[in-house]
Amino acid sequence: MSKAAAKSKAAAKKGSRVRIRQVRSAIGFGIRSRATLRGLGLRRLGSSIELEDSPSVRGMIRKVAHLVQVEESR
Repeated sequence: MSKAAAKSKAAAKKGSRVRIRQVRSAIGFGIRSRATLRGLGLRRLGSSIELEDSPSVRGMIRKVAHLVQVEESR
């Protein structure tokens, strides 16, 4: 298991949350990137959402890291 995966797993156990904000438009990117943004709950530029920190959410964030900004929140 990589360090990043272990860190993500440990964070999920604590019940921590992450705030995700869309900072770039999905125009010009693939349909899968747009679908991932929708799956996270982001609808338009500037929208933000707070989600439970889990490996699945972290994986989605990694796929659209070029479009979003992530903050750890408690």
